[in-house]
Amino acid sequence: MKYTIQLAFILMALLFSHCTVTKNTTESLKDKVSMETKTIMEVTTFKTNPNVIHADFSKRDAQVESDFTSKQPGFIKRQSGVNEKGEYVVIVFWQSLADADASMGKFMSDASVADYAQMINGPSMKMARYTMDKTFDADGSQFVEVMSFDVKQGTDMAKFNATNQRVETDFTGKRDGFLQRLTGVDEKGKQVVAVYWASKALSDAALQPFMSAPIAGEFMQNMVESSISMGRYNYLKFTDMSLTKKEKVVALLNSFNTGDQTPISYINPEKYIQHNLTAPDGLAGFGELMKNAPPQGFKANVVRAFEDGDYVFTHTVYDFFGPKVGFDIFRFENDLIVEHWDNLIEVQPANPSGRTQTDGAADITDKEKTEANKATIKSFINDVLLNHENDKLTTYINPTKYLQHNPAVADGLEGFGAAMKYFAENGLVMEYDKLHMVLGEGNFVLTVSEGKFGKGDHTSFYDLFRLENGQIVEHWDVIETILPKSEWKNDNGKF
Repeated sequence: MKYTIQLAFILMALLFSHCTVTKNTTESLKDKVSMETKTIMEVTTFKTNPNVIHADFSKRDAQVESDFTSKQPGFIKRQSGVNEKGEYVVIVFWQSLADADASMGKFMSDASVADYAQMINGPSMKMARYTMDKTFDADGSQFVEVMSFDVKQGTDMAKFNATNQRVETDFTGKRDGFLQRLTGVDEKGKQVVAVYWASKALSDAALQPFMSAPIAGEFMQNMVESSISMGRYNYLKFTDMSLTKKEKVVALLNSFNTGDQTPISYINPEKYIQHNLTAPDGLAGFGELMKNAPPQGFKANVVRAFEDGDYVFTHTVYDFFGPKVGFDIFRFENDLIVEHWDNLIEVQPANPSGRTQTDGAADITDKEKTEANKATIKSFINDVLLNHENDKLTTYINPTKYLQHNPAVADGLEGFGAAMKYFAENGLVMEYDKLHMVLGEGNFVLTVSEGKFGKGDHTSFYDLFRLENGQIVEHWDVIETILPKSEWKNDNGKF
């Protein structure tokens, strides 16, 4: 049922985007006729869902092109690409708007593309169609830049179009690796420029010189700055299809659902240090754990996945001897998993603010701030949680926006304060004694700490923080009591 809903959501997103582009009004009638009779470039951008592996999506995307899109009347060319942030683009050229419409209608009713649609994150999807100035002629390209923008009110369009053309003749067309520059417009007047290059490296070499060239300033001065959207994409068929560390971990966890044995090969058979105290050490211990699975098997839904150097950490909903939420950390050596830590807790009802243990933001942003964000969270743990310098609380936590996913705590500093008051009045404790690990990717940081909780039980704290502008704005956690040593099935310890 959930797959049917997902497909419907994707297709509705495409439909509504298309309706926005092709709205027929008196003012746009002339442009409508133009779009009906000229080559159309259809640009769709999106992200895939967190549990989708790039290699799997790329393979399925190629099948959609060969088995469906390329067979539609009026089809000219289809290109799929991905940027360094993992954002995808699909560009399709059609002989006319009528051909694009017909293909979309068929796509929406074709069950053969349902699994492809399930890989796509619906809310992230955007689609636009443009009438182009010429037909595509850059078959040797491996890299494309796509920029869309609105033109300022009152702009002399004849002069602007001349300047637009001069960008190619005076600069871009003279650069090494340049293959073709296409320009277009939708019926609302939004402009698009697509530049095709022989490789990303040659595009990179041209980018900064262009921004410093006088023609760039002359061209961009007529743009509405807030409307500018720029994407730079490697074609999928020229991207490295080897799995990243993050993809290997996601594949390993997904194998609980599929029974696929391939991801087991991502674990070093000679060295697998296990810190889950209920599992024996080594790959044999992993196998023994799997043998003890219930008849329906284990299930895993990876909600978030992050990569920090040789470490990958995930936020996952499990059916693992009952519904559970967990954080897992995997360490790699020579591209193989050699060590694993985790914290698990039973799934709980929504907290006083209606938030669950796993909902909320998942998009990774601000990758260039990874180390700064890790340093901020390390200081927060040391200053506030270890040394109890509560006067610094609002230095680290945004006082007007703090979303809380702990099952017992409400949003905001008020919710945090109420929880601490309850603990104090009932003789309970939440003490952090030692910080063991700080991992992060972009705006997300995970910490692993040791301390006491409740009635003083020896406890492992896993805290995931999301930051905006250097402050904490969202928090998830898993708090697990550490087993007495007499019950450990390995000698590696929890940390």
